[in-house]
Amino acid sequence: MIINKMIAYVLPYMPKKLVWAFSKRYIAGVHIEDAIRVAKKLNIQGIKITIDLLGEFISDLGQAEKNKLEYLNIINRVEKENIDGNYSLKPTMFGLLLDKKVCYENIREIVKTAADFNNFVRIDMEDSQCTDLEIELFRKLKKEFPGNVGLVFQVYLKRTLNDIKNLQDLNSDELPINYRLCKGIYIEAEEIAYKKKDKINQHFLEDIDYIFRNKIYAGIATHDKTVVNGAYEMIAKYKIPKDKYEFQMLYGVTPELRRSVLAKGHIMRVYVPFGKDWFAYSTRRLKENPQMANHIIKALFIRG
Repeated sequence: MIINKMIAYVLPYMPKKLVWAFSKRYIAGVHIEDAIRVAKKLNIQGIKITIDLLGEFISDLGQAEKNKLEYLNIINRVEKENIDGNYSLKPTMFGLLLDKKVCYENIREIVKTAADFNNFVRIDMEDSQCTDLEIELFRKLKKEFPGNVGLVFQVYLKRTLNDIKNLQDLNSDELPINYRLCKGIYIEAEEIAYKKKDKINQHFLEDIDYIFRNKIYAGIATHDKTVVNGAYEMIAKYKIPKDKYEFQMLYGVTPELRRSVLAKGHIMRVYVPFGKDWFAYSTRRLKENPQMANHIIKALFIRG
């Protein structure tokens, strides 16, 4: 644990080439061409994708406008390539903490563009200062684009199940509400977030159970075999059709588990991040999750 934390602290000061030796396993590249190349490779394997342009917590609205235009370009490029996938974005990249009205207008334009292609945008959930704002944003977009927008919930937050229940008025049999459930990676206070793995997994499965029982579309985003196996049991128990849920994983993470889920006939979607902000993304995620240091050591010294 101490070694992991030391690596997490030192890595941001290391040469970028060294950091890239680790990061390239988990990030498609810098340019949209890199993301398209990875997406096509995954599609050939029968895997759907969600494309994410790296970046978050901007400091000026000029950057929000640039990010919006880049996302519009991404959507047009990806659709022309006939990629089997959709899009994910972080609202702080579009000014959520600077001007929520501007943020809404930026993201609305992105969702509308995706909707024009009959496609879908996932609103990522960020740290706890953003939770209420992002639920509000989603609720507003869901009413205008009922089949083209979804939301992420982080199961380690103690409020998550209540948040899911409070949005149930948006759900319908014709257009089920669509959530990605993930563990959550931001550092949060113990008062608002579960810290122990067993407790997090317990609530992960409780949230999946509620979603299945209430006919909500579930994106089960996990690399934990316990959660995957628990989801299998609930899928069988409730006889959930294969088009009413999917498993999701990060690019480059637990490929063997990913292949086993796919081999069982379940839909698999891989989150494909790319962009110039890869260095900040990699070092920030490492600080939030020092256990990733073990993967860095393997990436630097072990091939394959």
